[in-house]
Amino acid sequence: MKRYLTIIAGMMGFLLAIFLLAEALGIPILRDPTAWLQQGGLLAAVLGVGLLIADVLLPLPSSLIMIALGALFGVALGSLLSLIGCVGAALLGFAIGRRGGPLLGRFVSAEASGRADRILRRWGILAVIVTRPVPILAETVVIIAGTSSMSWGTLTLAALAGSLPGALLYALAGALSTSFSAGVVIFGLVLAIASGFWLVGARLGVQAT
Repeated sequence: MKRYLTIIAGMMGFLLAIFLLAEALGIPILRDPTAWLQQGGLLAAVLGVGLLIADVLLPLPSSLIMIALGALFGVALGSLLSLIGCVGAALLGFAIGRRGGPLLGRFVSAEASGRADRILRRWGILAVIVTRPVPILAETVVIIAGTSSMSWGTLTLAALAGSLPGALLYALAGALSTSFSAGVVIFGLVLAIASGFWLVGARLGVQAT
């Protein structure tokens, strides 16, 4: 189990290293893609969704992207586009975990893998929901979930539940042209909602299938 946790920590370290490298390179679209999104139309919609999906591997400011989509397309469509992008990112991370599962098995014993799988079956849904707003941790959780026996349907439902509050609130912020400080408040509110999911789910004993 210790080796399993080491691999998880290494994955988080790798994602953090990508983030720091991107910051050092100062790539404009990774820092603030709103200038590209402001062109509007179908291109902006596709670009916004694509960037949110790519966020599973690249350090993109997802909150700014969702705010921009809300400003461009309104609350309803902006929320939908953000939700598609966020769930798409979770599915991509899950697919990476699925492909990497056999490789993980070379470094982790069957006993440790079995224990980890039981933990993920017990708490995997809640872990995905709660961590969706949290950079690096969100990506790590869905990738690790992909190595478990969690089903695609379960992952999709958990990603929807965890991504919906943020998609809706950030789109609302964009539609109302609120300030950056309001965006920070929204981030805190999204985390509070995610924590509420955790408390309710833990009380009900939610299990992954």
